[in-house]
Amino acid sequence: MIESIASLADAIRSGERTATAVISEALRRAIDSQPVLNAFTRIATRGALVRAAAIDAAIERGEDPGPLGGVPIAVKDLIDEAGIPNTSGSAFPPTIPDRSAVVVRRLETAGAVIIGRTGLHEFAFGFSSENEHFGPVRNPWDPDLSPGGSSGGSAVAVAAGIVPAAIGTDTGGSIRVPAALCGVVGLKVTHGRVPLTGVTPLASSLDTVGPIARTVADSAAVYGAIAGVDSDDPWSASRVVGPVGPPTDPATLRVGVPREWSNGPMTAAVESAFRSTLEQMATAGAVVEEVDEPAFAATAESERGVSVEIARVHRERWNSHPDRYGRQVAARLEKAFQVAADDLVAALEWRAGARNAAARWFDRYDVLATPTVGATAKTIGSDDIDVDGTPVFYRRLLAQYAAPVNQIGLPALALPIPENSIPPASLQLIGPAWGESGLLEVGLGLEAAGVVGTGKPSNWYGPQ
Repeated sequence: MIESIASLADAIRSGERTATAVISEALRRAIDSQPVLNAFTRIATRGALVRAAAIDAAIERGEDPGPLGGVPIAVKDLIDEAGIPNTSGSAFPPTIPDRSAVVVRRLETAGAVIIGRTGLHEFAFGFSSENEHFGPVRNPWDPDLSPGGSSGGSAVAVAAGIVPAAIGTDTGGSIRVPAALCGVVGLKVTHGRVPLTGVTPLASSLDTVGPIARTVADSAAVYGAIAGVDSDDPWSASRVVGPVGPPTDPATLRVGVPREWSNGPMTAAVESAFRSTLEQMATAGAVVEEVDEPAFAATAESERGVSVEIARVHRERWNSHPDRYGRQVAARLEKAFQVAADDLVAALEWRAGARNAAARWFDRYDVLATPTVGATAKTIGSDDIDVDGTPVFYRRLLAQYAAPVNQIGLPALALPIPENSIPPASLQLIGPAWGESGLLEVGLGLEAAGVVGTGKPSNWYGPQ
């Protein structure tokens, strides 16, 4: 099984292992897994090995390679890397940027080695990663299942043990949803915490960039490298990025469970795992209380409002070459072009009310808890998921608990629940704005207590 970021970086820094050996192994895992999982759109064999050799040379000179020195990382194929085609998962000609995205530059400054670009839902506009141009990304728990989206390839690369962490984006759940469906950890940051410079937009007022990782500690390590203000990003906020401290004792936790964000359709397995997890927290001494907050109840306008932004991003491409879009994304864009600006205004009003309500609840609770998704097994090629005998459209099940968090800009953590379903259920913890460090500390505490934790995909037979 792949090592943690801390152990890998320490071994490379001490000379126990070389970056070249570590990166060679990660590249082998990526190449060997590709025929089955299709997690990558590009594997950077030559570039990654050149960078690894440079890190080894720096260590021999007595230089510190950085906190992520020699650690293999994968990035979603809509994030710019200088000189490398950025496809955004589409059939349009790729862009070839002159400069890497800020998140990539920060990873490399910290010593990380990017081994490849991961597959995604076309233009990040969807939740299945069943890409009509590059082929579907497949879940290592069961290759017939979707890994979720839109950052499906990033979650697969982590769950399959190819890399300890990967970078995704999250506009309505696109980090947390694939993390949930692949049984790993996903961090959605406060909007404005990690720069969007060099990232293909979907809806920039909601877009975020963050890590998918095997453990909370690995998520924290990557978060520490990429968070912080960027003057070139108008959404980037000048807020202090505090260190992630020791694990929070679950006995000290105050947990609110908003009924409006946890009472949607879900399978019996997800509901049982979610309720059992809440009971475990309460048994450990946490205060766990259900709360009612009418301002959290989504409206049709709050859900449609984002379409105005998405339509703006795609209007020029659509007017020039509508035929280059895949069938599913084209159908969604046609609807997006019909949404009135009034819906965006109504959505902005809803966001303000929900954001202010959440701030009041965080005076009382440390975190809010919901399921991450309503079901964890979506069969590739099917638009519905069976919810104990009732077919439910998959996007409703996968977005219902994740998307409202983007609407109000808060950080959230998707945490796998150790139990027997394949893939396992996932717990979503929501924190106050700019509260990533505290949220990660809570995750560390629950992980240490065994309440949450990543397991091995039992059906994945590839290299580990």
